[in-house]
Amino acid sequence: MPISAGLRAALHRLGLTPREDEPLARRGFWRIGGPADAWVEVPDEAALAGLMALGAPVTLVGAGSNLLVADAGIRGLAVKLVGALRDGTVGPDGAVVGGGMMNAVLLKRLERAGLGGAAALAGVPGTLGGAVRMNAGWTLGEIGDRVTAVDVVLPGGARERLLQDALAFSYRRARLPPGAVVVQVHLDLLSDPSAVAEEAETIRAHLARRKATQPLDQPSCGSVFKNPPGTSAGREIDAAGLKGTKRGGARISDLHANFIVNTGGATADDVWWLVQHARQVVFDRTGIQLEPEVHPVGDWPADRWPLPPLSR
Repeated sequence: MPISAGLRAALHRLGLTPREDEPLARRGFWRIGGPADAWVEVPDEAALAGLMALGAPVTLVGAGSNLLVADAGIRGLAVKLVGALRDGTVGPDGAVVGGGMMNAVLLKRLERAGLGGAAALAGVPGTLGGAVRMNAGWTLGEIGDRVTAVDVVLPGGARERLLQDALAFSYRRARLPPGAVVVQVHLDLLSDPSAVAEEAETIRAHLARRKATQPLDQPSCGSVFKNPPGTSAGREIDAAGLKGTKRGGARISDLHANFIVNTGGATADDVWWLVQHARQVVFDRTGIQLEPEVHPVGDWPADRWPLPPLSR
């Protein structure tokens, strides 16, 4: 739906140009979702603080790597960080990078500088802000192990710095204030040449294994479910015989059962059905309640999220 003339004018005063009724299916990794009322690219912290002070509904989209956008789209402003908020500095004393910087870009900059410490981001799509919010990682650690502080802009426009202890990192979680947008991430890095070389070799092996075992040639959000204690979501979904299960254009991957891929024309509701179906079948078989890692955003029907209770 159109944004108000007043909101449009306020955005223009901040130097921001909204793109109204913007299709989001071309923005996210899943290639799914309806339009945003307005798409706004924000180049610096001052503009973001001004936007947050307007009081309009804000959904941070980032790279769209871990979002399931509703078929009805997103009401209000869908915001992407660009410009200075995608840049930063790296050096032996650490890194200070924008929340909009792509994880792959940071890893490449560290490689060029002969530094390490961000192996947790290897093969993780998306931005640093999203990685912090989800405490992204794999067997070589989690990004929260390297975060020393995070700067955020709060609803209303105030800025706050949160130190690592306050973030209370845990598996796929960080404690961030509601509605906060990560604008800068402060990281501790590796500079010892032997440690950096060892990490680089581990990353290369991990990326090669990922390429062989994950459907990277099809649109997806990566892992759909968090791994339950003592097992993996993919193992449990596979053991339940769900590989290849299809709903509309969405399919549980035949290569990796914790991936739902868009085979063409998938809707958000197709993916939702497969998520709930996989949870129910695994629960019936094992008693394990799989928890989604993907984040639903937008104008969803009220009965979709939170997910309905599992039934016996």
